[in-house]
Amino acid sequence: MLATAELSPDFAILGQQYKKLVSALLEVVNMPAIPVEVEATASGNFRGFDGNQFYVVERGAVCARYQEKTVFLLEEGDILLPDIAGTNDKNAAVFYGSDAGARLGSYPALEFMRRVFNDQEATTLWTRLLVTYSGLMLRITAANIQEQTDATPGFEVYEAGDIIIRQGERADYVFNMSAGTAEVVVDDVIVGSIGEGEIFGAMAALTHADRSATVRAKTTCSIVKVPKEQFTELIKRNPSTIHSLLIDMANSIVNLNEKLVGLQG
Repeated sequence: MLATAELSPDFAILGQQYKKLVSALLEVVNMPAIPVEVEATASGNFRGFDGNQFYVVERGAVCARYQEKTVFLLEEGDILLPDIAGTNDKNAAVFYGSDAGARLGSYPALEFMRRVFNDQEATTLWTRLLVTYSGLMLRITAANIQEQTDATPGFEVYEAGDIIIRQGERADYVFNMSAGTAEVVVDDVIVGSIGEGEIFGAMAALTHADRSATVRAKTTCSIVKVPKEQFTELIKRNPSTIHSLLIDMANSIVNLNEKLVGLQG
């Protein structure tokens, strides 16, 4: 994904992560794509566009236009998720076209999501993809704001030994481990670990409780940070996220119980 505004290097890192997630999701869903050739599109949606389809760019680039302005470009390996507003109101809708033509792979959205919901790995990948997409859109939005505002950190790199979450602090963010590993510490005792792809910190954020544990980077960690209010909205729009969270939480509880049994022994 490319932005039309100048963005910091973390946008490129998230963009590469986004492509990897798309590729992994397509492999797990294992659904044949319907080829779509897109001609150069000066305005509106490209010919044959269907809001009930997901599209993956296989060649060329597709531009997302809002109020006649190109906001970002989808390049090879990116997935096009249709705008929820549809096209009934031209002033509120996002339109997709191509300046020089492109080739897409099309997937019926309902069947695609049915396969996602029926596979635990696919559900986890879908959740990570949405969180990463949210981080990308946040940066594009911030880059297009004219007035100077306080930036909300949405992506950070932690070195080994750095504290990501501190026990007892207020929970303002939910985290997604894009790369690296971290250890979970309660009262100076290591009780668990967090690996690539895991979403953590959600329980305290959703229940408005203080952090119950410290999370400390074990290796260099690349992490997406989502404000709790934004994450709550994400769950409302995508209930499948809850399923992925429950799986991660259940695994954490199992690991914690095993650790406690070991300490008691």
